[in-house]
Amino acid sequence: MSAFLHHFALASPLFLLVLIGYGVARSGRWPLSVSDALGRFAYAVAMPAMLFRMMSDFSKMPPVDVRLLLAFFGGCLIVFFIGRLVAATLFRLDGVAQSVFALGGVFSNNVMLGVAIAKTTLGDAALPTVSLIIVFNALILWTLVTLSVEWARHGEFSLRGFGKTARGVLTNPIVASILAGTAWGFAALPLPAFVDAPLAMLGQAAVPLSLVALGMSLAEYPVREGLGQSLVISAIKLVVQPFVVWLLARALGLPPLETQVVTLLAALAMGVNVYMMSQQFRTMQGPVAASLVLTTLLSAFTAPLVLALVAR
Repeated sequence: MSAFLHHFALASPLFLLVLIGYGVARSGRWPLSVSDALGRFAYAVAMPAMLFRMMSDFSKMPPVDVRLLLAFFGGCLIVFFIGRLVAATLFRLDGVAQSVFALGGVFSNNVMLGVAIAKTTLGDAALPTVSLIIVFNALILWTLVTLSVEWARHGEFSLRGFGKTARGVLTNPIVASILAGTAWGFAALPLPAFVDAPLAMLGQAAVPLSLVALGMSLAEYPVREGLGQSLVISAIKLVVQPFVVWLLARALGLPPLETQVVTLLAALAMGVNVYMMSQQFRTMQGPVAASLVLTTLLSAFTAPLVLALVAR
């Protein structure tokens, strides 16, 4: 119990920032354009600045056990097929809706929540692991759901769809900043002071800005439509996925820190990207929007609980 309270005390201020953003947006005094602009700035400027500066010292950091990718994404693959099976048998959804339903159970908010919570609860030593997962997360999971939808629609896979996904991932400002920072780190060149100082200031603002922006964006989504489906998605996301990832991490013999990080990331709330995917394929918008709000609210309690259990 004391471990849970410790992690909850560390994480709760982060979720309070999300709640503040939600309250500000719901007050009606701030137009939608404000939350959109704040979110874009946090995602495209502040967070990349922090990640680039952090990864510029990558060569000096302890080595990361790459087996964590197998634990995390192997767990995602298993839970994705569990999600499709549940969507087909319990809700009788078609193949496209099954794919979006299943994606909701595995796609975590690793950028806005994951970086902040891992840094606060596990320290800077956890961030290389988080960054490694972020680099591959969108590419692997967006490709997985795209192939799943293509197969459901046409009975075949599309190489063109994979190429489009890969191009989008590599030009993503978060991924690009991690890759650029890592390359700079391996070059063993110190950042000039006039570059390092503004990057540090932007990095300090990255976490609070991104969390407030996340809260403001959540105010846009309804929580009543498809409540039954959203509750099941939330249970898969917050309970099944972290359990499966933890089992794989233990089976692979990952070190304690990597095990904690991958399990924590699996236990996080659903990422906004899932709602974008539901809009793209014009299915499950209501249940996905509700799941987005529910998982963010519930993960304030489940994420510290998972950390406490894994630490034991």
